[in-house]
Amino acid sequence: MKKEIRFSLVYRDMWQSSGKYVPRKDQLQKIAPVIIDMGCFARVKTNGGAMEQVNLLYGENPNQAVRTFCKPFNEAGIQTHMLDRGLNALRMNPVPADVRELMYKVKKAQGTDITRIFCGLNDPRNIIPSIGWAKKAGMIAQATMCLTYSKVHTREYYINLAEQLIEGGAEEICIKDMAGIGRPAMIGDIVRAIKEKHPDILIQYHGHSGPGFSVASMLEFAKAGGDIIDVAMEPLSWGMVHPDVITIQAMLRDAGFLVPDINMKAYMEARSLTQSFIDDFLGYWIDPRNSKMTSLLVGCGLPGGMMGSLMADLKGMHAAINSNLKKRGEKELSEDELLVELFEEVQRIWPMLGTPCLVTPFSQYVKNAALMNLYSRSMGEPAFTRMDPAMWGMILGKAGKLPGTLAPEIVKLAEEKGFEFYTDDPQKLYPNALPHFIEEMQKLGWERGEDDEELFEFAMHEKQYREYKSGQAKEQFNKDLLERIEKAAQGGSQVTFLSAADKRAILHPNAEPLQATHSGKVLWELDFNSESEPPVVGKQFSEGEVVCYLQTPHGIEPQTAFMNCRVVSTEASQGTMVAKNTPLAYLEKTDKN
Repeated sequence: MKKEIRFSLVYRDMWQSSGKYVPRKDQLQKIAPVIIDMGCFARVKTNGGAMEQVNLLYGENPNQAVRTFCKPFNEAGIQTHMLDRGLNALRMNPVPADVRELMYKVKKAQGTDITRIFCGLNDPRNIIPSIGWAKKAGMIAQATMCLTYSKVHTREYYINLAEQLIEGGAEEICIKDMAGIGRPAMIGDIVRAIKEKHPDILIQYHGHSGPGFSVASMLEFAKAGGDIIDVAMEPLSWGMVHPDVITIQAMLRDAGFLVPDINMKAYMEARSLTQSFIDDFLGYWIDPRNSKMTSLLVGCGLPGGMMGSLMADLKGMHAAINSNLKKRGEKELSEDELLVELFEEVQRIWPMLGTPCLVTPFSQYVKNAALMNLYSRSMGEPAFTRMDPAMWGMILGKAGKLPGTLAPEIVKLAEEKGFEFYTDDPQKLYPNALPHFIEEMQKLGWERGEDDEELFEFAMHEKQYREYKSGQAKEQFNKDLLERIEKAAQGGSQVTFLSAADKRAILHPNAEPLQATHSGKVLWELDFNSESEPPVVGKQFSEGEVVCYLQTPHGIEPQTAFMNCRVVSTEASQGTMVAKNTPLAYLEKTDKN
């Protein structure tokens, strides 16, 4: 009987590996039924990791987005899964235990079936508590081994780690090959060893396509007895993302495996919809280089999921480094030359820093240390003089036990700074915090939300949640989008010139027009001379307050605010003759004045 291989669509990862943002709730609602119609996916990754944080960054409630996206898959019998960073849960830094535990209750209630729990240090102490909390909440606990290639990360290392995780209660094992540098034969050996001892444990493989090993790795994984493979689809497959389902299906079918058919009509529709999301706004944050594969990743091992942020960081430092080099009379670097130097520096310092798996947040820490070393070098300074507290937290053991040994010069530097190394359970450093957030929400008059989901979001992403609630996040996102659209237009793309109305619509998409109730002459004040001026943008009005007047043949007609609001633009000058229903100004709702 043919061995069955099932597919999981990593729709969330496709976006994170390409750029900064993910689709809006309305876009996810459009794509979900089409993904279902493709008929080839047993699972879909719907949330987790950075997805909910970036929802907040562009002013959308992530809880609503998760519920909306999960619901159709739940109804169709397709399992949904999320990414969970263990001690860090859904953010870049450690999370109190009570907030971590609440996460599983919330995500299960929102429709997420499986949590993929990982730790970049592969420290079981950061994974096993989450296994218990997830199972208690009714979720499937998929314990994850972050796969990389080093003298520390051997076959035996992973086989032993799998034993610890299964003994800790894991129902499934995921091999997370986040940089795609896992060697195919090694992956086959690991899967075979797990299956020989635990034939009923389901194993799933997640491999980015960046350096090109992942297709061969998927074949070896299947031959060794693996069960589910993560795949992507156009227009975001390959590059720094994942292999396309069409290629993997054809390869495995030819190798004699039982794989599902693909409804190609639905595939093309999903492809078209995804492209429309790119064209709508997401493409303005996608670096074209992330669509390419590169063998340079074989050496440095940086993960596909962080390449979007890496390119942004590189652009930010490029000018500063070249300025320093120019002052020192040295040759300036092109962006590509700087990228190669960064990859080489990561490869050099990685074992010096204890060889953590280069996955969030440790990939960012090592990348940042490498980038700052390049900056220090351009200044003529020694290496490791600009490491931030988060980086030191990893070095000192506050995030868990490092897989490898720190270089003597790093230990010496820590001692010179008076730092102490920590060897106990890292969770003890981060006490429970929910009572504080509950009290804060009561003071602010904020609802805790269905199944305490708003409480969870506030406790998990405090800064971003505050900015979302205040409207600051949406405003900043809209300004950034406007700048990117204008830059694209200047660069000769097909984006057309933006009118004042276009800019207003981008910056204030929820603004509503104050329309003239009659035909007449606009008076911004009850003054018949020509000196009256419209209110300054940002002026606030209470509901029912007069914003301006119209001089009509029948008398003066006040034009009043229809809600508590602020003015975001004015559309008519003093003395202008307007017809009935002409927009006089655009108003944006405010909670209070």
